[in-house]
Amino acid sequence: MTSIKQVQIAFDCADPARVARFWCEVLGYVIPANWDEYEKTLPPERQGAGAVCSDPTGVGPRLYFQRVPEGKVAKNRVHLDVRVATGLVGQERLDRLEAEAARLVALGATRGRLLLADEYNESCQNMQDIEGNEFCLD
Repeated sequence: MTSIKQVQIAFDCADPARVARFWCEVLGYVIPANWDEYEKTLPPERQGAGAVCSDPTGVGPRLYFQRVPEGKVAKNRVHLDVRVATGLVGQERLDRLEAEAARLVALGATRGRLLLADEYNESCQNMQDIEGNEFCLD
């Protein structure tokens, strides 16, 4: 049996380049240097229909954004947890979540519900990206 070595996460969206730039800022990812060259090889009707961002260290998964005609109408079945407060608890964790949420709101994200720690889980902040896709600051 073979094992999976890499994973790409795909997002449906209206404006792939815009959403890719947003996630580059969120995660410290980059648009691959050869992406523009690749785009030029596509037929005109396919140019701009997709965008990619990747971890410059090669550790994290590649993100792919593909244009779809329909808008988002329901809650995501899969979402990203952006790990900004790993190992922190209490007020220190809340402060880190707040600082990152404020940074992302300035980039166009929308803040959702803050879920406070309980006996099973630490606090996390629900967010939405610039096209309404849910993600969590964890």
